[in-house]
Amino acid sequence: MGLLSRLRTEFIYLRAALRTLKRTTAVAKNKKYTLSHLAEDLAVQYGDRPALISPHQTLSYDGLNKRANQYARWAQQQGVKKGDCIALLMPNKPEYIAAWLGIIRAGGICALLNTHLKGSALAHCINIVKPKAIIIDSELEETYNTTLRHLDGDINAWYYGKTEGGKQKLQEKLISISDEPLTGDQVVEITNSDKALYIYTSGTTGLPKAANIIHFRVMAIMNGFSAATKATQNDRMYVCLPLYHTVGGIMAIGITLTVGGSVFIQKKFSASHFWDDIVDNHCTMFQYIGELCRYLLNSPKHIKENKHQLRLINGNGLRPDIWEAFQARFKIPFILEWYASTEGNAVFFNFDQKVGSIGRLPKWAEKKFITEIVRYDPDTEMPMRNEQGHLIKCKPDEVGEAVSKILNDPSKPSQRFEGYTDKSATEKKIIYNAFEEGDAWFRTGDLIRKDKMGYFYFIDRIGDTFRWKGENVATSEVSETLTQYRGISEANVYGVKIEGTDGRAGMAALVINKDFDIGQFHEFLNRELTDYARPLFIRLQKTIEATGTFKQRKVELVKEGFDPKKVNDTLYFNNPKKGAFIKIDETLYNEIQNGEYHF
Repeated sequence: MGLLSRLRTEFIYLRAALRTLKRTTAVAKNKKYTLSHLAEDLAVQYGDRPALISPHQTLSYDGLNKRANQYARWAQQQGVKKGDCIALLMPNKPEYIAAWLGIIRAGGICALLNTHLKGSALAHCINIVKPKAIIIDSELEETYNTTLRHLDGDINAWYYGKTEGGKQKLQEKLISISDEPLTGDQVVEITNSDKALYIYTSGTTGLPKAANIIHFRVMAIMNGFSAATKATQNDRMYVCLPLYHTVGGIMAIGITLTVGGSVFIQKKFSASHFWDDIVDNHCTMFQYIGELCRYLLNSPKHIKENKHQLRLINGNGLRPDIWEAFQARFKIPFILEWYASTEGNAVFFNFDQKVGSIGRLPKWAEKKFITEIVRYDPDTEMPMRNEQGHLIKCKPDEVGEAVSKILNDPSKPSQRFEGYTDKSATEKKIIYNAFEEGDAWFRTGDLIRKDKMGYFYFIDRIGDTFRWKGENVATSEVSETLTQYRGISEANVYGVKIEGTDGRAGMAALVINKDFDIGQFHEFLNRELTDYARPLFIRLQKTIEATGTFKQRKVELVKEGFDPKKVNDTLYFNNPKKGAFIKIDETLYNEIQNGEYHF
């Protein structure tokens, strides 16, 4: 990189960083300013301007605020006090944002339940937050019913939409509740350090964890990414990612809402309808994950794919092998790739569109965004320490784990870490005395490489989690579900690579008994696991190798994958075309690797 190019890059990052820090630092300094105040101020400023739009519902800024007032009064009628929780199980729609905004206005915490979970996994997410009530959209009533035998007790359930029987009907109740501002004892004194949301993350092991998301963090994410994208009231964001995730439900929504723009919300991603939505609804931005971009690139040409008004797209996971082809085919003016996580405090931005990079920290920014890449021991699954007991910083282009210093400093707003509802899970993400006595650093669980110019590149996830279809899949959770099937004695779950796809597909090595039936097992998977968590490949083994500490060995299994040339065991493929498991031979293996199946 020449001197002029380097100076230009430094200027780009400096200007963007100053914009972002200005917005987020202002939020941090005013501790009494909460999300409720933000929504009220936006309603006054932008009134009848459309805020949230979908094919079936539109809420203006004023309408969103008034709807939140109704939800707040309803929550208080359910006995919600400051710090109490209400869980929300609802698909993407404007009502979703109004519901959680109202709950936190009442002083409550809203748990954003993953609508793709079911059974014991979904019940676990409900049980760990102990909600005073739960809102269930009628579309997800059957999903909720799968949790009933796993719940810790009866829950005060309210149903939004059409429902049968004598169930509590939320829509009818809300009609009778005032949408005027809360007054008197209805107003709850909260600060931006109080919890607002529980957002679930699978982490590196076990069942999903509920991350504590405080008011400050929500507003910092909204304002920070709004500044980073240079959003204005003329922008319209397109969101088809789940609203229960930080990326879809906080970041994408807040980028435009904080400046008077609007958001078009689609229930879910559809490659065939994507460009119709973008063009017909005059969207100027969309939020992506890498898998979404790959699906679009692999889709047939759409008549509207170059007729859009997009000025920028932002997201994470856009892999270098498709980056330039994606940008060229769809004529995307600007791609803002970044790195962050729901609960973490490490944040990078790729402001100069360096292909394949997740972002960069110029030297002058390292004191504001305090992150290091450290050497990692795969055997202990811990960062390595030197003779003085300190972590060892990686050299340029050496792969290691990203760690970020934990601070509660308004001048460094991105460095906070609020942890999870489970204190032991919180402690597992913190490493103490990393570089000096008494310091604390957040472990991202991600393997990252940093080059000589300061650009970061994502390599892989650490531990027993793999990523598929944009979701983190905890292998221990899937294994526990598989062994509930009467025909399985032991299960070892891991992720394997398929050519031309992002992430890793699920594979399970199984020890089976006489009761195993592959057809019934397929039905069991469809019933008990959401689609992204279902193993795509099965390997039948007589025994499963374990280490001296009884950890299942996976390294060799991952290397062998589902290649029949490397594996002597019987292999099965969960064929999406036939809706059944079929045996893998060399012909089928080649078809899968050559992209004849879409996942």
